[in-house]
Amino acid sequence: FMLLFKELIYRGVSAGMTPARTKVAREWYRDAAQQAEGIASLTPSKVIRSFEPKRKVVEFRVQENALLEPGTELVASHFVPGQFIDVTGNSQGKGFAGVMKRWNFAGLEASHGVSVSHRSHGSTGQRQDPGRVFKGKKMAGHMGTTQITTQNLEVVSVDDAQGFIFVRGCVPGADNGFLLVKDAVKKGTPTSAPFPAGVRKNEVAAEAAPAVETSPEQPQE
Repeated sequence: FMLLFKELIYRGVSAGMTPARTKVAREWYRDAAQQAEGIASLTPSKVIRSFEPKRKVVEFRVQENALLEPGTELVASHFVPGQFIDVTGNSQGKGFAGVMKRWNFAGLEASHGVSVSHRSHGSTGQRQDPGRVFKGKKMAGHMGTTQITTQNLEVVSVDDAQGFIFVRGCVPGADNGFLLVKDAVKKGTPTSAPFPAGVRKNEVAAEAAPAVETSPEQPQE
């Protein structure tokens, strides 16, 4: 990748890139090359290899007293019944949609001189001044697949064994999509919620722990 980018830089110079853009591109290449060399110089002991790769990696910003150790597995009981959460996801894609469906336009008249333009948006500009269409004008285009956050959904129940979080209400997105679940920003966190997080306990260590022997009760005289 670095060699390809370097070749593209010099091709851009020969194609007529301005000196300023060429300088910026070369500086970016130099910084990226240094970072690549730094990553390549890491020894295997410095790279965490004990965790399985995940299908989705996200970042949650927390306070310093809520940091977790690498490899800590979160469970559904991080949220408690009765708690309110915010769920973020990508809305369902609708494809290319017209203005009546996308922006709830009324459309044109069904009769009275209108022909083959009943669902059109009408005029999109003004006169010679300004002589252009303003940015952000509501027009036909791609609809859906945008990030949406549904706020204040109530947690009904959780299941750690299955990894389920049951909520009251609808969540954004299509089936089999990824959702980002966080504490509600407009509601307080219950005092019964685990802190810093609900994590899976080490069951293997619990089974390996020796059982405590109890002395038999002495018969009463």
